[in-house]
Amino acid sequence: MAFGDYPAEYNPKVHGPYDPARYYGKPDTPLSQVKLGELSSWIARRNKSPQAIAQATSRAWWRWQHKYVHAKRGGMAPYIQFLFGAMTFFYVINYGKIKAHRLYKHHW
Repeated sequence: MAFGDYPAEYNPKVHGPYDPARYYGKPDTPLSQVKLGELSSWIARRNKSPQAIAQATSRAWWRWQHKYVHAKRGGMAPYIQFLFGAMTFFYVINYGKIKAHRLYKHHW
């Protein structure tokens, strides 16, 4: 699959219009239904290639877009999520400077 191509599993006659948020491969047991004894075999069945990770990230992005951004009656949720993500990101990258400003008790 090259950049911009449809997945090999996609068949327009079977699946209808293409949806970038949908996985067209063979369905597997959802993680929520996997028992602890079967967890290692379930993880072993996952495709861990960089291309598969990029495809999963793209599907997650489009699911988020369809749920929050492209909704008929979208609210403030995507803006609040973006703001929270930005605050978390900047806190993490500035943690080294922030921890130097902790309040210490200087007297006994």
